[in-house]
Amino acid sequence: MAKMIDQYLAELRGELAGADPALVQDALYDAEEYLRTEMAEVPETEREARWSEVVERYGTPDEVAAAYREAEITVAMGLRPVQAPRSERRGFVGSFFGVLADPVAYGALFYLFLSFLTGIVYFTFVATMLGLGIGLLPVFVGSLILLLFFAMVRAIALAEGRMIEGLLGVRMPRRPRSMLREGDMADRLKHWFTDRRTWTSVLYLVLQLPLGVTYFSIMVTAIVTSLAAIAAPIAQALTGEVMIRMDGYGYLLEPWAIPLVVIGGVLGLVVTLHLGRGIGKLHGAYAKAMLVGRYSDMADAA
Repeated sequence: MAKMIDQYLAELRGELAGADPALVQDALYDAEEYLRTEMAEVPETEREARWSEVVERYGTPDEVAAAYREAEITVAMGLRPVQAPRSERRGFVGSFFGVLADPVAYGALFYLFLSFLTGIVYFTFVATMLGLGIGLLPVFVGSLILLLFFAMVRAIALAEGRMIEGLLGVRMPRRPRSMLREGDMADRLKHWFTDRRTWTSVLYLVLQLPLGVTYFSIMVTAIVTSLAAIAAPIAQALTGEVMIRMDGYGYLLEPWAIPLVVIGGVLGLVVTLHLGRGIGKLHGAYAKAMLVGRYSDMADAA
């Protein structure tokens, strides 16, 4: 049975060549889950004869691949923002301030702040579980800890992907990577230990801490500076007090400069949203490369 399913998955992977890696992962997982469930109910002596019947119900690899590609296009078109007619499209100014109404920009901003907390959690998890598992490897309990660690890494990678898709708008897997269905604990541990995607996922979790600190610092600095540029001149105009102090000196803005500084602060917030959206897009591409990778060969897809 395993050989027939592996051959089917290899053909399906070939039919999906060039498709989004996240789509390929979902399609492979769904196909394997269905085929194994259906074949498990068939007596072992009848499996070869009933195989074609099971495949016919689910679909041949080319039919399944075509269905997934079509569904992906339909979903993408449904989620894509409706573009205005060319005659009504905004120019540079409209595009610049249009980010204020872009939910992706706010989602990216939220994710960049959240990555500071998730980075701490991920780093602590990897340092504790991986170190403990390797340290106790000579003892049987070390294998159990590593097995639990690898399983949790896959679960966290899937959850991180769902969060990235929801906040950054980058297509990520909606199904986990397929796992070794046959063999004992040692076989599964070896399978996960030698899977390249396991270690790129671990590296992603570790690097999320310095990246989260960097994202948090950039966004906090940009937002605080912009808000200060808006609030300080207004407060000075209302109270008459010096609000800008540096190195023991106070700087009083001229009346004509107050609206200019406030406008500069507002523009700074808009630029911050653009910056957050851009960083979010880059991080989404980086996350997809680390957590999903490619499915161009069977070893990487296992």
